[in-house]
Amino acid sequence: MVSIKYFILFLLFTVALNAQKTVEVDLRKQRIYAKENGRVVFMGAISSGKRNHRTPRGTFKILGKNRFHRSNLYPRPRGGARMPYMQRLTYGGIAIHQGYLPGYPASHGCIRVSRRTAQKLWRWTRVGTKVTLHNGKRVKPKKRRYHKRKKYVKKRKYIKKRKYSKKRKYAKKYKKRRYIQKYRKRAYARVRR
Repeated sequence: MVSIKYFILFLLFTVALNAQKTVEVDLRKQRIYAKENGRVVFMGAISSGKRNHRTPRGTFKILGKNRFHRSNLYPRPRGGARMPYMQRLTYGGIAIHQGYLPGYPASHGCIRVSRRTAQKLWRWTRVGTKVTLHNGKRVKPKKRRYHKRKKYVKKRKYIKKRKYSKKRKYAKKYKKRRYIQKYRKRAYARVRR
């Protein structure tokens, strides 16, 4: 009986270790999702590459991790910007690291995350973990049903048309009056001279 319990615990432990961990980054929503066996474990906000330095889309693997990394490129020309909890995705300089989050794409191609998210990701991922960067899946909106509302909308359009037609009539009358008044003023001015 005891050996069966230990065997079950051993199986559960090995399943937990071999769980398929993936990281998904939605560049449209500016969110990062840590998934284990398809379920979201935790998520956080990001700031991806700005217009001139777009973050590449695709599937990558974490190539290396460095707790206290400093940039070789930025700020130009010598580099030296701090990039704590750096997890390299490409050898071209794209990585996930801790940084300032203004709420919109503002980095030079890297994926900035908050300190808390960076620490969680650092502990949770390993070298070789799959990272997917995408623009988000467009979901088709559901068709709305307007059975009763359509009639109401038609009535409103009809009422608006009537109002506009009345306004046009008044506008024409008003223009005629203005023209007559101008003409009278001119005639009066000529007679006066």
